[in-house]
Amino acid sequence: MIELAGIIILGILAQWVAWKFKIPAILPLILIGLLVGPVAAEFLSEDGSKWIEPVWNGEKGLFPGESLYYFVSLAISIILFEGGLTLKRSEIKNVGPVITKLITVGALITFLAAGVAAHLLFNLSWELSFLFSGLIIVTGPTVITPILRNIPLKKDISAVLKWEGILIDPIGALVAVLVFEFISVEGDSGFTKTAFMEFGKIVLFGTTFGFTFAHGLAFAINKKFIPHYLLNVVSLSVVLLVFVESEIFAHESGLLAVVVMGMVLGNGKLENLKELLYFKESLSVLLISILFILLAANINIEDLYLLYNWKTAVLFLVVVLIIRPLAVFVSTHGSNLKLNERLFVSWVGPRGIVAAGIASLFGSKLIKQGVEGAEYITPLVFMIVLGTVLLNATTARLFAKIVGVFLGKSDGILIVGASKISQLIGQYLEENGRHVVLIDSNQANIEKTKKLGLEAIETNIYSNTLTDNIELNDVGYLLALTASPDINKYAIDKFKKQFGENGSFRLISPEEKKSSTPNPNEVLFSQFGDFDTLTNVSRSYPKVQEIAINNKEHYTKLFEKMMDDEEIIPLFLKDKSGEIHVISSNKDILEKIDKNWKLAYLGKSVDKED
Repeated sequence: MIELAGIIILGILAQWVAWKFKIPAILPLILIGLLVGPVAAEFLSEDGSKWIEPVWNGEKGLFPGESLYYFVSLAISIILFEGGLTLKRSEIKNVGPVITKLITVGALITFLAAGVAAHLLFNLSWELSFLFSGLIIVTGPTVITPILRNIPLKKDISAVLKWEGILIDPIGALVAVLVFEFISVEGDSGFTKTAFMEFGKIVLFGTTFGFTFAHGLAFAINKKFIPHYLLNVVSLSVVLLVFVESEIFAHESGLLAVVVMGMVLGNGKLENLKELLYFKESLSVLLISILFILLAANINIEDLYLLYNWKTAVLFLVVVLIIRPLAVFVSTHGSNLKLNERLFVSWVGPRGIVAAGIASLFGSKLIKQGVEGAEYITPLVFMIVLGTVLLNATTARLFAKIVGVFLGKSDGILIVGASKISQLIGQYLEENGRHVVLIDSNQANIEKTKKLGLEAIETNIYSNTLTDNIELNDVGYLLALTASPDINKYAIDKFKKQFGENGSFRLISPEEKKSSTPNPNEVLFSQFGDFDTLTNVSRSYPKVQEIAINNKEHYTKLFEKMMDDEEIIPLFLKDKSGEIHVISSNKDILEKIDKNWKLAYLGKSVDKED
């Protein structure tokens, strides 16, 4: 009882530590597991026993016999199902040729090169070598996101790393599963006819079960056969059913089945998909917390001693300094990424949860089957996982500065609200070279915004989804332009530290507009530019215009004239270098105005000589 409670408590504590210090959760989880497992047995326990013993040994332990591996299998099936849910065909098409090549050509290069390196250095069989290389294909968003979250980068670089991690996770798992199945079928007897038949059987039943049950579950959900309060638990039970049933018909086909099931559901027209994803994410956090403490604790000190030689260091360096850069440079050849950007993508390639979890599962199974050299699989993969996470977590920010991809100033703009007025302002800013992202919970507004060629995210500002979006790393300005003063103020309070380091602004409220007291410095577009006024003016004049200004006095004259006209609202100042400055209640910008500046406004045309 104490051990079970301790695992959950330590796991959630590790998750909190990871969140607090902005590091991948896998790092503290595995370190805790190693501490309470092999390290405690060797150096801390008086009787040489582990503080947490995953496998029952007659006197102590949590799981008797092979129960641990059953639990690991079921937990990984749920994690992979969630990964499959996030893999969408449309995203592969839209993210560009670079990411497509990374998850195909780059993955193939990693698979072949790492397999050859493991074979030559550790004299492993070709089958085990390629199992190792298949496992380290994956990077994973759960390890990349915390590393990049606080590194201001261009959107293109963040997007490449983020989507590579999301898309490669189930693909890498699929490769590792298929290699493992081939090894399990015939062991060391080679590529025989029976092996291919069994291999084909695994693929057939895995894909068939996954595809069929995915459509069945989607049909039941869309037809309301499942009550809302049972939706998540029924979906979970179906995932476990698919895994078990597929395993019965074709041993070791379960993981393939759940990945396929997740991919089909994620790409289908499934109602409540977001709700299902949220539940699976919460469940995955708990399972991951338990799983990796158990897996790390289950490693014996003898396994760690296997790595205590120069070959381990050479393999790690080959993976990090040769194989990863080779895969990235081949995949990005002919792309718009500059040399320094390609170097940074090459450096950031931490392996993640799927790699470590499946390695422990497959390594243990192959050891039980008596496969020679199988004892190397789990510690080698754990070494790559821990090494790359530690390396990237400690050096990514510094390396970004060294190669020149670190943005000295975050000048991207996040606009809260995607109404017509937000779209007009967003288009103007985008045309002037700024990275603009609009957010809204209204799906219709988001779709209209995207049709205009603007980047838009459908989200609720009361959720925490934006804080994990590494593609917003270059955002330094926040404009709250919704019709609700309460939402505008809430957005400023919640996001100004993360997205408004250079300025957080909002529309004036009707109450503030009527008040005689000075407006807060965060108020946008003069004292008359509330949502209703902007909306009314935009209906008659749906385009942001510019007028040249000569000096501060000229600007003041124009501004006063605009204040007397309800059909004109000043928005921004653009200096002679093209940089955009927000016009707010803060008058500091007035002292900087010089000739060759321009005033951007919404409304009827204004004569420069006025």
